[in-house]
Amino acid sequence: MKLVWKNVILGILVIGLAFGPLVFAHNAKFAGADDQAGEAISTIDANYQPWFKPLWEPPSGEIESFLFALQAALGSGMVFYYLGYVKGKHTATKTKKG
Repeated sequence: MKLVWKNVILGILVIGLAFGPLVFAHNAKFAGADDQAGEAISTIDANYQPWFKPLWEPPSGEIESFLFALQAALGSGMVFYYLGYVKGKHTATKTKKG
């Protein structure tokens, strides 16, 4: 029963961390770092020219967001696959010995 309450508390914390900023800072700008950096550079030097241009730009913001989410999902999938593999290997070694 102790484990259930621990999971409930962790779930509430995750929900609070995810939605807390949206509730308490509802007038804030949630722009990406690239946009903020571009604005900062243009305020410092209006004649700034970028060194290079992207090889390919997605046709819309939705596709760009999708590709970013896909990249995050694949990266976390690889990390957690590796962690599961190491945990399974450790467990298999432990059961062989014991």
